[in-house]
Amino acid sequence: MCRIMEDMRNESLKEGIKEGMKEAALRMLAAGKYALEEIANISGLSLEEVNQLKAERNA
Repeated sequence: MCRIMEDMRNESLKEGIKEGMKEAALRMLAAGKYALEEIANISGLSLEEVNQLKAERNA
């Protein structure tokens, strides 16, 4: 049972970190000072994910 709880906690932590990276990427997109490749490199997201965030932001 402890292992299941630990796995759930770890998964929640990973999701939280990913959300934080997305928020940082959105701020960089809003600033308009960074190339998409730079945003991907700095945020740790893939270029595809950055492009998707940009498309969602512009929709």
